[in-house]
Amino acid sequence: MAAGPGGRGRRATGAVIAALALGLAACSGGEDGPAAEDKGEKAAPPGGAERVVRLIGDGSTAFTGRQPHQPKAERLKPGQEPPQFVVFSWDGAGEDGNRLFSHFRELGREYDAHMTYFLSGVYLLPESRRTDYHPPGKPPGASDIGYLRDENIAATLEQLRAAWLDGSEVGTHFNGHFCGPSGVGTWSVADWHSEIEQAKWMVKNWRTTTGFADAEPLPFDYDQELIGGRTPCLEGQDNLLVAAAEAGFRYDSSGNGRQVWPERRQGIWDIPLQAVPVPGRTFETLSMDYNFMVNGAGETEMRDGLLAAFERAYAGNRAPLIIGNHFNDWNGGVYMNAVEDVIKELCPRDDVHCVSFRQLVDWLDAQDPAVLERLRSLDVGERPEVGWAAFLRERGAA
Repeated sequence: MAAGPGGRGRRATGAVIAALALGLAACSGGEDGPAAEDKGEKAAPPGGAERVVRLIGDGSTAFTGRQPHQPKAERLKPGQEPPQFVVFSWDGAGEDGNRLFSHFRELGREYDAHMTYFLSGVYLLPESRRTDYHPPGKPPGASDIGYLRDENIAATLEQLRAAWLDGSEVGTHFNGHFCGPSGVGTWSVADWHSEIEQAKWMVKNWRTTTGFADAEPLPFDYDQELIGGRTPCLEGQDNLLVAAAEAGFRYDSSGNGRQVWPERRQGIWDIPLQAVPVPGRTFETLSMDYNFMVNGAGETEMRDGLLAAFERAYAGNRAPLIIGNHFNDWNGGVYMNAVEDVIKELCPRDDVHCVSFRQLVDWLDAQDPAVLERLRSLDVGERPEVGWAAFLRERGAA
């Protein structure tokens, strides 16, 4: 079920269950003290303006100021129609020889799409240092997605730097990707705390573990950047939510859901993958490439299914459309082609906002809670019979 970023990793257990209509989704300890060391270094992000870099810890990450290209989150005016958000997210987020990370990052820049890259921490940990990772209930160094070669770690770092400077988000897919009876679904709250801290540690210490002494730091403080994630195979969310809230996360995207407006669980936004149409079938599947694949759908079915889901929301309740993917070449890459077509079709539209999860929760947090409660009363594809102005005017004014 879990393959490496280009589809060459070892598979995890539990894939058979995912072949059901909704099924599961496949997917390709920390140091404290963000004390900065101001060495006067500078970096030039897109646009040419220099950014002052203050290194954190061993220099793997750095303070570089506010993230570029972030939209302003504004509260809806009374009676205003909600914007249509679309979130494209990527599980694993490693760059290998297929160069899908770099391809879709460039596509996002071209078509005005900010995305969320859920990084698997072990993709920054060299295999020679694998025993630095202590997965809960597993031997040191165990990983069901393996480890990347040094050149792929370096390439992944390059893409993570550029993605953040483009305005996209770096979340977490945690680390060893363990699914099934002895996997993350069995983990306690304490186990999830350990996994989160180790995911941070791998990002904050890659310069030490890799020996890439001359490589540029990641241009963010990961303790501040990391506000959400998605669990392997969408398992273990209940205990994760408790740990995530205690760790300061603002959202989680590990659930199975419907195309309705999200709500909070354990104090953080629960923004699941969604059941979407499968053209020509009598059932729906999760809005993820892997689930279209295991249900026998091809490129056209996935593209048209996601577009149908978009139109259902756009003409209906305006709930955000949540799409999950992997940098993988399943069935010759047809699902990557489908996602690319959807990005090109939707994101250039003036009234569509292709955003990261961070940008979505920034907008949600800016809204009147009474307005969000009203929006959550709408079912899948349901548009207010009285029109948006009448439906939201009274609540918005309040």
